[in-house]
Amino acid sequence: MSTTEQNMSRRDFLKSTTAAAGLAALSTMIVFRANAAAGPGELLMSPAVPNPKGAFERLFLLKGDPLAGPVRTIVTETGNPVPAPSLAPGERRVLRLMHFNDMHNHLTDQHSKKGDTHRLSQMVKMVRETRAAASDSEAVFFVSVGDDHTGSVFDELVGWSPEDFVTDPAYRAYSAAGLDIAVLGNHEFDRGAELLRMGLKRDATFPVLSANVHGSAFLDRDEDYVCAAIAEAKGLRVGFIGLTTAVDTRVGQPSDPSLAVASPVAAIRNVLPAVAEVCDVVVILSHCGFGSGSHRSGKAGAARMIGEGDLDIAAAAGPLTSKPIVLLGGHSHTMLNNSGIDTDNVVEGVLIAQAEANGKFLGDISMSIAAENGRKAWFSSVSLHPVKNRDDRVKADEPSYASLEHEGDYDAAFEAETIAPLLKALESKLAEEIGQVSDDELVSTERTLADRYIREVAIANFMNDALVQRSSTFPGGQIDIALFNATGLQTGINQGPLTFKAWYDVMPYADNVHVATMTGAQILEMLDNNAKRFVRPEELAAGTLDLTQFVSRGLLHFSSALRYRVDLGASAAQAKAVDVTIAGTPIGSVLDKTFKVAFNTYVSLGAFGEAWNGKPVSGGVPGDIPSMDLRKLDYDHTGLVYRNEIIAHIRDLKVISAETGARLDGRLVIG
Repeated sequence: MSTTEQNMSRRDFLKSTTAAAGLAALSTMIVFRANAAAGPGELLMSPAVPNPKGAFERLFLLKGDPLAGPVRTIVTETGNPVPAPSLAPGERRVLRLMHFNDMHNHLTDQHSKKGDTHRLSQMVKMVRETRAAASDSEAVFFVSVGDDHTGSVFDELVGWSPEDFVTDPAYRAYSAAGLDIAVLGNHEFDRGAELLRMGLKRDATFPVLSANVHGSAFLDRDEDYVCAAIAEAKGLRVGFIGLTTAVDTRVGQPSDPSLAVASPVAAIRNVLPAVAEVCDVVVILSHCGFGSGSHRSGKAGAARMIGEGDLDIAAAAGPLTSKPIVLLGGHSHTMLNNSGIDTDNVVEGVLIAQAEANGKFLGDISMSIAAENGRKAWFSSVSLHPVKNRDDRVKADEPSYASLEHEGDYDAAFEAETIAPLLKALESKLAEEIGQVSDDELVSTERTLADRYIREVAIANFMNDALVQRSSTFPGGQIDIALFNATGLQTGINQGPLTFKAWYDVMPYADNVHVATMTGAQILEMLDNNAKRFVRPEELAAGTLDLTQFVSRGLLHFSSALRYRVDLGASAAQAKAVDVTIAGTPIGSVLDKTFKVAFNTYVSLGAFGEAWNGKPVSGGVPGDIPSMDLRKLDYDHTGLVYRNEIIAHIRDLKVISAETGARLDGRLVIG
């Protein structure tokens, strides 16, 4: 026997031998089979290579159909290693989960005056320092809970077609950062599953999970993503299950019509008992949103349609096993447990955590677990580490100086080696001047955010009118009306040179142009429904809404051919559109006439939780007012990118001004 063999510990022995050699230590859930494949009620366990820069010592992927029914058996190839108990009963380990959600490609936020905020690099510094300081009994994992795409100019590196693809900046950066595992969020699908697959294949060195996404023509479940995984580190066996929101994912698109998302609760009921059987602790990665049904949460600014959310998932998961469970959440952009564990966030013994969004916080959960004791004598602590914003204009003697990012607050080597090349690839696109802004009084960020939910908005007028003018070149011909949702307007613009990045920040979401043929009667129905979505004077007076945040009730703005007045009535239910004209003609005279109306992708798909899908108007509007279902319209899917059409129009105009369309013209009157 060699020296290595003589010094091998019990844990090392179990980690190095095949499962067949240690059957007595294994769960009866695991079955060995030659030429193993998963049949009904089974998942196939396959050894995989962890991210070499992460903290997993061993990784096993669970493959098969998690939606066909309860998983009764986990099968693996004869001779394969499997996760096996390696701790004595009662032996304690600490699992540290450092997590973020809804990064939306805010890897580094650039600002010409304040300086750059190095969001991911700050997180990397915290994770690397924590891992370096960890004891032999502490495992430190780095986790993303989805929506890693759509929201910054880094998205442009993904492109809009396979030919345009450069890299997936989020997945490439995460791989270099030592991320261990992630889940598919709804915004991963914004540019289509084909481009998502390219990013997964080329740039992700970590597993990506979802137990309820299925049917894509481009994504191969069990190859591009899996339903669950089991990781080993420091003697702990940690099971991970991924879940994706069934409310807000872009399914049913012409390019991938079979893509679907099943019930996350059904998926967790099918999968969790089997995973828990072969693990010491289970981590649910839930990109489904905090809450249940229509729930008030951070992103909405009011109430938002969540569907089956984290409260439902935790309630279903808790009774399925006695093992410790923690649910890391995302999607709703909610800050949870910022002052320690909030007991409202513990459901059926399942701790729910979330770290807001856009790289503002790094969540940190520390779990002390005693082997084979289940939930007995286990405990957790939680915290949120703020990611500091940069503002180089603030002097060292000013009170806010210490709370801002400075040199030494982020991993400079990581920034230089990983993020800088991505920025270099974007450099010419970011700085490209696409036009001038002559006056920003009506189109500034302050004015745009203050007005977008309550009145006519100059920058929305400009965008919608621009699309109508551009439509003379559309394959399907000229459109009559264009619209855009208020929540899609993220910033305004400043006087002076207008760069590509500055306009990208106005409308960062990946929307195409879809043209519907609507009758005058349908347009009137849409306007009446829209009238009920405005933030009302009594809501403003109550001071309960922050207009700088999402007020997710699906409010729409329109191009100049459509003019109307909103009669607010005594309540939202009584609000209606009156004095409506289309191209100067009273709508009562054209109820049977048809018009071409351009929608952005988000609204044409029913606006998901903002409810243009037949469900009650959301965002805190009382009365369960039914929404118009815009999904039922007959659309021409042009394939044109909404933002690209507006940018092309700005290039042609060379200047944004009142004369070129950035004005208030009374097309919308309130009261």
